[in-house]
Amino acid sequence: MEKKNIKHKFSRILRILGPGLITGAADDDPSGIATYSQTGAQFGYGQLWTVLFMYPLMTAVQEACARIGAVTGKGIASVVKTNYSKKLLYFVVFLVVVANTINIGADLGAMAASAQLIVPVNFAFLAIFFTILILLLEIFTSYRIYARILKWLSLALFSYVFTAVIVGQNWIEVIKSTFVPHIEFTVGFFFLLTGVLGTTISPYMFFWEASEEVEEEKAASILKEGNKPILKKQYLKDIRIDNAIGMLFSELITFFIIITTASVLNSHGITNIATASEAAKALEPLVSTFPNSGLIAKVIFAFGVIGIGIMSVPVLAGSASYALSESLNWKEGLNLKLKKAHGFYGVITIATLIGLLINFIGINPIQALVYTAVFNGIAAVPLIFIIAKIAGNEKIMGEYKSGKLSSSLVWLTFITMFLSALALIATNIYH
Repeated sequence: MEKKNIKHKFSRILRILGPGLITGAADDDPSGIATYSQTGAQFGYGQLWTVLFMYPLMTAVQEACARIGAVTGKGIASVVKTNYSKKLLYFVVFLVVVANTINIGADLGAMAASAQLIVPVNFAFLAIFFTILILLLEIFTSYRIYARILKWLSLALFSYVFTAVIVGQNWIEVIKSTFVPHIEFTVGFFFLLTGVLGTTISPYMFFWEASEEVEEEKAASILKEGNKPILKKQYLKDIRIDNAIGMLFSELITFFIIITTASVLNSHGITNIATASEAAKALEPLVSTFPNSGLIAKVIFAFGVIGIGIMSVPVLAGSASYALSESLNWKEGLNLKLKKAHGFYGVITIATLIGLLINFIGINPIQALVYTAVFNGIAAVPLIFIIAKIAGNEKIMGEYKSGKLSSSLVWLTFITMFLSALALIATNIYH
């Protein structure tokens, strides 16, 4: 009987996993992999404490976003449009569209650079190829169908887990670094700290998850056009479970990327990652017993970056399109066919193409990922402020407004990211 109950509970958890899990998996996008790798290489275990610190913060923010979408039956931009000024709406939409477009460009560049590790093909050709492939998948295929397949590619990220164990760690030092914050008052430290926060708690995640909860309600016939959704408390409880598991997956991978690159790269004097080849070196111990271990490590690295990129770029483009389409009253939703949502898919196409063009202005594709994360860390600050205000507004959220714990954690996230961005600016001025 006990086995049956455990199996039933496990099956139930699998059923309720949805937007939270996909958002968590997409959070470890190429920008995330590069930023976590760089902090491990540059500071060793020095920023490992951020993983434990960020988990409740990112979970609270994403739960608030999911709850906003579920309770109102609208995306965040649509909620801002209905309840606040047009100036605020345009500011919000501008921030997310710009941040996402830059992120798309960096991810496409990283995918192309990673592919070059295993195929001797021109960078421009590979970048264009991935752009076309992603657009065809997002526009002409149900995102739900291919996301189910592609999220298995995120398993490649477990290569960092295996490598960390194989290499061996000073686990006492790892535990100490996880629980005891270490801070250096330097430009480099706060630059990467802002990047780690920005790639973990990213603007695109806020808009994507709120809009995907609306899509879930439409699919389950909870939401019908023109009406607010009628929710049961169990539904919101399921959303919290989905988010908690999705964000836990994201942070576990972050933890192992940092300790792997710290033990493999930093300990051997590699403190700056400028190329995909250097990033892939972190995985070489995993396959060190095989001939051509360097090539195998590059294949595993490329597989992870490309797989996660194919999943995360549509999330980036989709969340930007949701925001703009909601503000302009266009029909929106990945459940709609192209002929019924020209504007929505038009924004996806334009944002992706502009992202592609960013790769042809002479920016190092791997370093661009880290700069993108830092930009996200700054752009997220005002957006979290707005999310906190909406989630705690009884007029908008009714009985489902944020409780004390949720509200405190979201405001703490805002303060943390604001202070990190401020410290980055200050250390740049006074260094």
